[in-house]
Amino acid sequence: MIKMEKATLAGGCFWCTEAVFQDVIGVESVVSGYIDGHVKDPGYREVCSGTTGHTEAIQITYDPASITFKELLEIFWTTHDPTTLNRQGNDVGTQYRSGIYTHSDQQMREATDSKDQVATEIWNDPIVTEIKNATTFYPAEAYHQNYYKRNSHVGYCAVVVAPKVAKARKNFAHKIKAT
Repeated sequence: MIKMEKATLAGGCFWCTEAVFQDVIGVESVVSGYIDGHVKDPGYREVCSGTTGHTEAIQITYDPASITFKELLEIFWTTHDPTTLNRQGNDVGTQYRSGIYTHSDQQMREATDSKDQVATEIWNDPIVTEIKNATTFYPAEAYHQNYYKRNSHVGYCAVVVAPKVAKARKNFAHKIKAT
């Protein structure tokens, strides 16, 4: 039996981050949601207000025999800007901060090492990504799940999400499922 693991990442808008990881080999599922806040079971409008403390994030269930946590982090560092505090492009607010929320001591070590070694090779500016132990992850409303695949024609998806997906497909072609 395959022992699946979880990775929880925040790279700005969860539609972007979800779309980047959905077709990665070894990824069983990607759920968009909210983490690291102080309100129980928050909704999208609450999180967007910036008052709940949550960030938009994704929770990945993956097979570590097919893709490692370190490899997931390399994709993560490459497909969002971890040098801008509380923003990704035009998405501004604490809910769009960059974060890695770890599920074990091993993930914590690997995330810290990856930030210090991999991210600093990719980006010239200081990395502002927070690395913390995972707290309760709340799945987002159903209409946020699988958003890009269902709405690739929508303006935001075409202009913001599609280039991130294309970058992942180009830079990590060997880790992308055939479609």
